Amino acid sequence: MSDDTHVDASFGLTNDPIFMADPYPSYALWRQTGPVLRTTTPDGSPVWLVTRYAEVRAALSDPRLSLDRTHSRGGYRGFRLPPVLDANLLNMDGPDHARIRRLVSGAFTARRVEGLKPYIQLATDQLLDAVASRGRADLMTALAVPLPLMVIGKLLGVSVEDGDMFRRWTTMLIAPDPGRPAQAREAVERMSRFLTRLIADKRVKPADDLVSAMIAARDKEGRLSEKEMTSLAFLILWAGYEATVHLIGNGAFALLCQPEYLDALSGDPGLVGPVVEEVLRFLTPTPYAIRRFPVEDIEIAGVTISAGDTVLLSLACAGRDETAFVNPDDFILRNPGNQHLAFGFGVHYCLGASLARAEAQIAISTLVRRFPGLAASVPIEELSWQRSFRSHGLLQLPVTLSGGRPS
Repeated sequence: MSDDTHVDASFGLTNDPIFMADPYPSYALWRQTGPVLRTTTPDGSPVWLVTRYAEVRAALSDPRLSLDRTHSRGGYRGFRLPPVLDANLLNMDGPDHARIRRLVSGAFTARRVEGLKPYIQLATDQLLDAVASRGRADLMTALAVPLPLMVIGKLLGVSVEDGDMFRRWTTMLIAPDPGRPAQAREAVERMSRFLTRLIADKRVKPADDLVSAMIAARDKEGRLSEKEMTSLAFLILWAGYEATVHLIGNGAFALLCQPEYLDALSGDPGLVGPVVEEVLRFLTPTPYAIRRFPVEDIEIAGVTISAGDTVLLSLACAGRDETAFVNPDDFILRNPGNQHLAFGFGVHYCLGASLARAEAQIAISTLVRRFPGLAASVPIEELSWQRSFRSHGLLQLPVTLSGGRPS
């Protein structure tokens, strides 16, 4: 395959609502066209797109592909964060990445996540209690959106009200209003002020939360710079919210599309783990890994990519690769060969993966247990999806909550 293989933007890196609703035929076309393609993002940035499972998996752990934007040699736009928010794990490699990852990894150990499960269950029950008597609800606003905010808020020591503000700012960044070009910049500025104020407050009144622990690391041991601490708080709020929202929403959507699986899960709650893993493969909330930049000229599947070019690894496209999965376009309740890449692979594997899994499993299993007659209240094809190529998730998911049971 030649280096100039190109996929027109209409086939993929687009915010078009038709593509957002069903990107999978385009993904199949990408894989058929080649494992490495040249295209552009919706803002016109040129990128190399890696489409197939084997190449995506290898690239995720290739040390020659750097997350550090300083290795970019032009052409990349993406989010422009101020320095106070940009010193985070998604823009780092090497010793700095390892140091900061070690400092925060304690918040996401299996023991810590296990300790959070009673709170996740309580929060889920409270949210579902609030809508149970109505008989109808939008699962996105009733459960999928507020639950991750409540959980990550507890972890960081952020109030529900402040978390709701952060949700609005995140939406402005992920899916900005085309009529308001300055909206994303305004959201970043507000996030920066909010986190600076939060850290100042926690410095005066520390508590049993992650921000207070980061302050102790900064002030007592000197292991975190001020920028690193603020950037890390931003990343945890951002990453702990957006992907988990759509993991829960996409999971509910997948089950509503196949009611027999709702019945199976209702009869066997132990299936919720495999269900969530299959959602991560089949309806990946994060279609692409964070952009990477080769530190030297490299070759992927016979295609030469110059140092400094932008490389996007399509996790969602890889998740439907017929060479890696049996019947990849089917949602399979028990899928023993499901080695998906939704949380990445290698040294940049998602720190919050176990927490996201716990939230999704508790949310989905509780929803099915409490509402065994759960059904979509509008035709599935009429649902609206978020208009952002960076995220795959629903805007609304209206359902009927028949057959309600107490928490």
